[in-house]
Amino acid sequence: MISIVIPTLNAEAELPGTLESLSMTAFSSEIIIADGGSTDATPAIAADAGAKFTATLGGRGAQMASGAMYATGDWLLFLHADTRPQPGWNHVVGEYMKNPSNRFRAAYFQLILNDTSPAARRVEGLAAWRCRVLGLPYGDQGLLISSEFYDFLGGMPPIPLMEDVDIVRRIGKKRLDQLPAAAVTSAARYRRDGYWLRPAKNLLCLGLYFAGVPPRMLAGLYE
Repeated sequence: MISIVIPTLNAEAELPGTLESLSMTAFSSEIIIADGGSTDATPAIAADAGAKFTATLGGRGAQMASGAMYATGDWLLFLHADTRPQPGWNHVVGEYMKNPSNRFRAAYFQLILNDTSPAARRVEGLAAWRCRVLGLPYGDQGLLISSEFYDFLGGMPPIPLMEDVDIVRRIGKKRLDQLPAAAVTSAARYRRDGYWLRPAKNLLCLGLYFAGVPPRMLAGLYE
């Protein structure tokens, strides 16, 4: 069984499509919406979908940590509310979970942005390079990990930013796999902030985090 944990905050526009993309699975699954205090229809959408619901303040890391606490699956899939695995993902994930050698490994999706511009392809290429060379997939690529390995690592850090970087660094590059499947993620922030400025801001936040700046201080800069 797999538990799919989705952190949300006023996600009514994106969540229905993501839930629809998860509706067809070849294995037993549960969906846990880990909300950060939504004031829109997110809770109602979760209820209509039959998902478990938990509300936690403190940022995305705290939300995902809380969602994982309610999970009953042998595997966890952390997925952003605006990230939609593409058709066939369930077969790929199912095969990965069935392989005993993946018990203490983790996996992520290939990143695709829902934008046809060349700038979006450039960002996707940068993400592929970052994963291949640095072993740093971001949260918008999802994270598939066994509950046993997740507990062994100490779980998701309850921090407002860089929670994805924190846990993949503990997993380690040699224990990370890219799944032969893609997930389409919203390009709204890139269109809003610019296809040059947004990656530069992400890189700045990453550098400051590695330099020891607390994630809570970085959260304001990121937003």
